[in-house]
Amino acid sequence: QVQIVESGGGSVHPGGSLRLSCSASGLPFTGYDWAWYRQTQGKARELVAVLLTSGSTKYEDSVRGRFTISRDSTKDTVYLQMVNLRPEDSAVYYCNPGAYHGNTFYVTDNWGKGTQVTVSS
Repeated sequence: QVQIVESGGGSVHPGGSLRLSCSASGLPFTGYDWAWYRQTQGKARELVAVLLTSGSTKYEDSVRGRFTISRDSTKDTVYLQMVNLRPEDSAVYYCNPGAYHGNTFYVTDNWGKGTQVTVSS
């Protein structure tokens, strides 16, 4: 049974930092590309960052230079280091194992409950 668990969210002031974690079980961790998405109420999930099996990374324009996606394959965990956070980064963050082809990330049905990030003064 596949289980995805996101953690590490919280409330910070603008300019603050957080590191999100996504632990996975029940699937071959290194066989997937991994993505972080975020969602605010009433809006569709937005792709934030992608980590390919090759180690290459992709970022949404507004987070490039501030967010870093990485993994620890020994722990079956994907991370999202976020610095210089802005109020518009506030959202529920989710990770997903999938496949990246032709500038498109193809998600699987393996979603966790997400972790809330709130950036406010």
